[in-house]
Parts: sequence; C-alpha cells; structure tokens
Amino acid sequence: MIDLRGEEDFEGNFEGRGRDLQAEIEAERIAEALVFASSQPVSEGFLAERLPEKTDVHAIMLRLKEQYAPRGVNLVQVEGAWAFRTAADLSFVIRRDDNEVKKLSRAALEVLAIIAYHQPVTRAEIEDIRGVQTSRGTLDVLMEAGWVRFRGRRRTPGRPVTLGTTRDFLDHFGLEELRDLPGLEELKGAGLLSGRIPANFNIPSPLMNDELTEDEDPITQMDLEELGLLAPRGTPED
Repeated sequence: MIDLRGEEDFEGNFEGRGRDLQAEIEAERIAEALVFASSQPVSEGFLAERLPEKTDVHAIMLRLKEQYAPRGVNLVQVEGAWAFRTAADLSFVIRRDDNEVKKLSRAALEVLAIIAYHQPVTRAEIEDIRGVQTSRGTLDVLMEAGWVRFRGRRRTPGRPVTLGTTRDFLDHFGLEELRDLPGLEELKGAGLLSGRIPANFNIPSPLMNDELTEDEDPITQMDLEELGLLAPRGTPED
C-alpha cells in the first residue's frame, strides 16, 4: 500500500497557509478602510478592537505603509496613530485656497517653537526665553489651530499651567513624533538660525510622551473653570 499521509499533511498545511494569507489580506483591507474613513489619525488600539483577535496590527500597518510608499497618497504614522496623507513631493499640486490656515505671526511662530522644543513649559518660562511678554492672543491662536494644549499645573508657587504640543501639531508638520523635530544642523541649513550663535548653544530635547512629569499635577475640572474653558458647574461654554 502507498502511504498517502505525508501528501495529506502537505495538502492540509498548504490549505492552512492559504487561509492564513487570506485572513491577513482581509485584515489589511479592513485596516485600510478604517484609516481611510477617518478624518483623524487612527490609533492601533482602535484598529485592534475592530480586527480579528490576535491580529498583529503593527505588522499589518507597516506592510500597508510600504505598499503606499511609492503612491501619490502615503500611509504615515503620527505619534503611534496612522493616517493617509498626500505624498510630500506632490503637496504643491493640492490647492487649499478656500480653507488655508491663516499665516502665523513671528511672535506665534517663536512661541510655538519654544513650546515644541521645551515642553512642558509655562508662559513665564516662554517669556524668559523670548525676553518679551507673550500676549494671551498669541497662545489663543495656537490653541485654536489645535497645535498647543494645556498639559498640567507645575508644582511651584502659583501653580502655573504647563503647555505642550498636540498630535495635530505633529500631523500638520509631517512629524511622526517629537524626536523628528529638526536639529541644530537642519535649522542652520534652513536659514532659521544665525551663523553667529554661541559655541555652547544646544537644541533642547522635548519630552517624548504625554505623561506628566514629577513636578506636574493633572488639570482638574476646577482648573478648567479657572482657565475659562468650562463655565461654572462644569457646563461647557457656548
């Protein structure tokens, strides 16, 4: 008699691999659809809740990222979340005249840069770095753009509010994470730093996550009311 068990095992393994491959392809399609349908970057946790159990979400997203790399639309990672964005070399063909963001003033750009590189930072610390007073209107513009947020309150006299950047800030400027902010040489090459800077000048390293530092307390509802973000009794302002 001819032993066909080896052939049966091979066929079973082949069929099993085929099913696994089909499941991966289907998971990729679902993940692709979820990110495409969202107006905001989508977290891997959100995707994991909607994909089959035990799906390696990160591996799937990396494969999709590679597939979209040569296309006009790229899949990009923004602080652990994923979004589709126009390829950087094609951004000039996309016209946004109708909803173009108002250009920031020099003061707003300076404040945004200080917050990005020095976060968590207080308003007093920003003013100390700039050497001039910072108006509330400048911070309002950055917050309305969705690029700056209140982080917490510093454990010092007066409990000043600490400021930091948002995921929208990273998304707008095409950064995956804060460590992708341009360094000293890049800033020099872009003409954003004077060639006559001090020899010991260094670019600060911002905090790489959203966790509060040891000298920060979380912002409470009472703090939000005090800051004018909530009406008394926790009712959102109109």
